[in-house]
Amino acid sequence: MKDTTDISARYFVREHHPENGTLLGFWIYLMSDCLLFACLFSAYAILGRNYAGGPTGAELFDLPLVAVNTAFLLLSSITYGFAMLESQKKKLGLTIFWLIVTGLFGLAFLSLELYEFNHLIHEGAGPDRSAFLTSFFALVGTHGLHVTFGIVWLVTLLFQLKKHGLTHENKRRMMCLSMFWHFLDVVWIGVFTFVYLMGVM
Repeated sequence: MKDTTDISARYFVREHHPENGTLLGFWIYLMSDCLLFACLFSAYAILGRNYAGGPTGAELFDLPLVAVNTAFLLLSSITYGFAMLESQKKKLGLTIFWLIVTGLFGLAFLSLELYEFNHLIHEGAGPDRSAFLTSFFALVGTHGLHVTFGIVWLVTLLFQLKKHGLTHENKRRMMCLSMFWHFLDVVWIGVFTFVYLMGVM
């Protein structure tokens, strides 16, 4: 009888997951998200001055409120950085603490954004009022949906950390969420500058 031990050992693959494959795949996803936001920014650039006799950005935007909201998102990025530093030191408790703080800042950001949307719609400045408002709600609302997804992901990650600790897989998930969260910060800086600051000028 022929011994197949050597043959099976020769073709045995211990790890099917390529090294850094997840991070590469996530970078590709972020690039596709860049294209999405580039399209939304382009649409706003074309439609952002078409008011159809309705209110302009200078009449609608509450810049101090938006500045506070921007601070919430930027602070959440800093606290996520603290979480990453603590995870490298293998301090699970502090990692979870800073992730919770990050999530709270994210929720504060979403709350103010929902307040702004509700106020605009109540004032009769909904997305159906003009091309300007359609493109505004599309751009800012899409960013808000991304932040919402990020918070859901963050809560899921907290449960995984609580159950399994700082495993290699959880650190990889933290790294992917870190890239996503910082990407949303960069997009929001563009929104704050291009939509709000230029809108009140």
